[in-house]
Amino acid sequence: MGVHVSLVHVTQVGTSSKGRSLRRMATVGRSGETFADLCARSGLPMLSRVDPYRTRILTVRDMPQFISELEATRAQGEDPGAVGLLNDLIALAHRCASEPDLEIHLDGD
Repeated sequence: MGVHVSLVHVTQVGTSSKGRSLRRMATVGRSGETFADLCARSGLPMLSRVDPYRTRILTVRDMPQFISELEATRAQGEDPGAVGLLNDLIALAHRCASEPDLEIHLDGD
């Protein structure tokens, strides 16, 4: 099972969840099983809670920890393909951290 990563713009009108609209801004195209495997092996708190069967939503408040865990995983330098994927994820997380109306959605299969 894989985990697909998307950057989502959220528009919230009022306090009801019915007023919430989502627009996908970007995706990491090759995340899937590679990212799920990296998360499972990481041993890091946030990444190890990523579930390949459910959706996890990360907001701007989650970005400092998410970025630091992705960077720690990248520093382990497992293989060049994983490092490229982690670089893409880190760039997406930095973009999310800069705008409070963006979220990262980690969508399990």
